[in-house]
Order: sequence, then structure tokens, then C-alpha cells
Amino acid sequence: MPNTRVYAQITFSLASAGAGGLMTLSFAPFNYWVCGLLSLALLAWLYLQASGGQTLRGRSALWLAFCYGLGLFASGGSWVYISITNFGNASVPLGIALTGGFVAIMAMLLAAPFYVIGRFTDNRFSFALAFAALWFISEWFRSWILTGFPWLFAGYAHLDTWLSGWAPVLSVYGVGLLLAFGAAVLALAFSGRLVPLNQRSHIALIVSALLPWPAGALLSHVAWTHAEGGIITVGLVQANIPQEKKWLPEFRGETISRYQDGTRELSSRDVDVIIWPEAALPMLYRQAPNLMQALQRNAEKTRIDLISGILYDIRDPNNNGRIVHNSAAVFGQNPSVYHKRHLVPFGEYVPLEQLIRGTIEFFDLPTSFIRSGPDEQRPLKAAGVSWAPLICYEVVYPRLVSNSALPAQVLLTISNDAWFGESIGPLQHLQMAQMRALETGRYLVRSTNTGMTAIVDPQGHIVKQLPQFEQVNMTGDIRAMRGVTPFMLAGIPIVFALALPMLALAVILRRRGSAKAQAPATGEVTDQ
Repeated sequence: MPNTRVYAQITFSLASAGAGGLMTLSFAPFNYWVCGLLSLALLAWLYLQASGGQTLRGRSALWLAFCYGLGLFASGGSWVYISITNFGNASVPLGIALTGGFVAIMAMLLAAPFYVIGRFTDNRFSFALAFAALWFISEWFRSWILTGFPWLFAGYAHLDTWLSGWAPVLSVYGVGLLLAFGAAVLALAFSGRLVPLNQRSHIALIVSALLPWPAGALLSHVAWTHAEGGIITVGLVQANIPQEKKWLPEFRGETISRYQDGTRELSSRDVDVIIWPEAALPMLYRQAPNLMQALQRNAEKTRIDLISGILYDIRDPNNNGRIVHNSAAVFGQNPSVYHKRHLVPFGEYVPLEQLIRGTIEFFDLPTSFIRSGPDEQRPLKAAGVSWAPLICYEVVYPRLVSNSALPAQVLLTISNDAWFGESIGPLQHLQMAQMRALETGRYLVRSTNTGMTAIVDPQGHIVKQLPQFEQVNMTGDIRAMRGVTPFMLAGIPIVFALALPMLALAVILRRRGSAKAQAPATGEVTDQ
């Protein structure tokens, strides 16, 4: 029998990892949203089956969720290996080790809240409530711990389903919570715990799992924001600079030439603003005063504002050195600069720098000396409207974006996704940017070096997009938007306001179930 138990544990572990991998198929570029529902349903079903009728507790529950996380991040986060080896110049063994460590850490963060799932559930209705609430807490937890990695959230797969109507209200977190609740009810049905179907409590649970879908369809018709002013025509320059050449001094002239040529070509198309991607110019702002002055003069002469990503250095007030920011600068009628606030570990700064800087080449990347900008910064002004600037990784943080959008009329994200190579990373990145547009009810303009350059409407749909790995320009029309969505006003607490009562109700139902189960032993009459 011990061998049978071991085989069962291995089987459930592998099945859970497979369920995590299945979730990846729900995201871009695959976009099989039903795979996300089935993925969570399989995880919930495994929880119901793995303990032989009793809810898993403690380490057993943690392990099952950990295996799920391994499958999710090993498949959905596979682009990390490409960044580390192709552009971090790590050897294959070191790349595998670093990627494996990253996957394991992310899997543990995903699994941590499920350690307590057995305390909230009796394997029946309370299970669905607790499973959904803990899934939300899991996604929220890993969005900020260790600076956060809010990637591969279940709700991202639902930009085009009925659940998308909930995004402006509950954000991607709430969409994931509703999906997880439905998945748990589906797992209960497949495990036979909703039989007979004619019981009122069973019917109520099924209806409550199905109701968010048509409700979301109705919510999708609510106009939380509205357009004001005329059409704004934007021009985007995708210079397609190879990452391995981007910081080479001998390639600097070619880089500048590509952006200037693209700008001249777009200027002939009657655009209002031209946008270059993150760190478009491979130099510090201070190192090229003549070029910066020329960009400003040209913007003033043509009356076409230019927004460009650039490394911007200022004097450190605490010493005689200088601080370098990853920034976005406006050239034109309202010159201004935004400094990136949320940096990428290792790519832009090195955690525990004094201990690990220089130990391997990956910890000494050419841009790993960046400092974060102030938390409170004003929107950029260009083409007569206010832009909420988000540089690369910042766009994956729902609350950061919604806070930035409050005083702004358009979302702007500039990025250099060449770090991802020919992986699924850039497509996932664009999908997350689409969700930010939907959550805030604003147009989103995304300018990148190698793709995915795109314009997204307030419903999260791509209006226009450039192909990857081509040197090409694009124009498109947007509108300034006014108004706020419920999520912009309330933030993450609005999702907690749903999740915490679900956990409380799970506890109440569990205690009632325990009391009924003990009633015959005390001489009480029960209805079971």
C-alpha cells in the first residue's frame, strides 16, 4: 500500500503541473480562454480528489498548488530563459538554473495562500467560495511581494468574453476571482458533489457561478468614460534595433538615423504627435545636447510634439555623483520628463548589489544601474492632451496604471521587448496592456522597438498594430477620454470587498456542516 500512496501522490503532482501548463494556452498568442477555466477546474478537482474525501490541509495543499505554479510559470514564463541566455549572456546550465529558481519562487508565491484552504472548506459549497477567494489573494500577493510579478493572471484571457465587462469594475483580479469560482463549482459537479441537481442549495450554487457571465455581458455596454475633443493622430516609429547592437557605440549613428528618418516620414502624414519607444536613443540625455536641441527645435517648427524614451541623468542630492533614470521626454510646446517608478530587477537594478554585482555577467547588464523616479509625477502634455506614461514593465501593474490614469486622458506605454526575443513574452505583454485600457476606459498607445507596437481602444481591442521585427512606421487615431471606472476610484479594496465575505461565508458554511455532522452523537435531530 505505501507504493500505491506514492504513485497516487506522483500522479496528482504531475496532473497539477499539467493543469498549470494548460492555463498558459488561455493567454496570447494561443487565446483559448476555455483552457483557463478548465485549468482552474482541474486544480480544484484535484483538491477534492487527492485526499480521499477530506480537503487537503497544510503542506499537502501547499504542494499541490506549488506543482500547479511550476507548470504555469515554466510554460507561460519560458521567455525568462531567453532573456537570461540570449541577452544576459548566461551559459545554458546557468540559464536553466536561474530560470528554474525563478519558476520555483513564483510557484511558491502562488501556492502560499492555499496552505490554509482546509480551514475554510468542508468539500462542499464552502470549497468554491474559499478556492475563488484564495486564488485572488494568490494573484494579489505575487503582484507586490519581492517587488511583484503580476504576470499570467487568469483574467487576462478574458478580454473578449462576457467576463470582460467586470474588468472596469473589479479589474483583472476580479475577473480571475469570478472565473475561479465558476471553475470550483465545475469541479464540484464533476466530482459528484452537486447531485442531486434538484436540491435548492445545489441550484443556487450553480446559478451563482453562471450569473457573472451574463452580468458581465450587460456591464460591457456601460460607458464608464466618454470621449472629448477632436481626433488626435499619432505616429509611431518602430526602428527595429537589434538588442545585441543597441548599446554598441559604433551602431549609435545608425540608431539615430533610423529614428530621424521615421520622424521625417511621419511628419509628412499630418500627425499631431510622434512617439519613439523606451530608451530609443542609446545615450544619456546630457550626453547629446545638440541632438536634444535639434529635436526640440524641429518639434516647435513643425508643431508636432515628440515623445521619446531616453536615459535621463541628474545630480544626486546626497553626494557628488549622478542618478540615472529610465525616462520619457516630451519635445515640443510643453517640454517635460517622466521618470520610471517601478523598475525591473536585474534588468534595471541589481538587488543586493554590493553582494552579487559582477559575480556573473547577468548581474552586470548595461542598464542595471537605473534609479526609480518619484511616486507622484504629473502626466505628460502633448498634442493638447494629458498622457499617463508607463515605461515597459509598469503597464502590468493594475493599480499603478489606474492611479496614473486618474488625471490623464490617454495611456502611453513605451517598451523595448527585444529582450524577449522571438518568444511569447511580447504577445503576453501587449495583452496585459490591453487589459489596462479596458480597466481605465482609455485609449492606450504602445510604442516598442521591435514590436508589439499597437493602438488599443477603451474596450481593450487592438485598433491597429505593426508586425514584429520590421523597421516600419504607423499612424492611427485616438480620442482623449474623460471619466473614471469603479476600479480607478476604489482600487484593489473593491475586490477584497468581494473576496473577504466569500471567505467569511465559507467559514460559516463549514461550521454549519460540522455541527450537522456531530448532531446525531448528541441526540439532536438533523435533516440529513
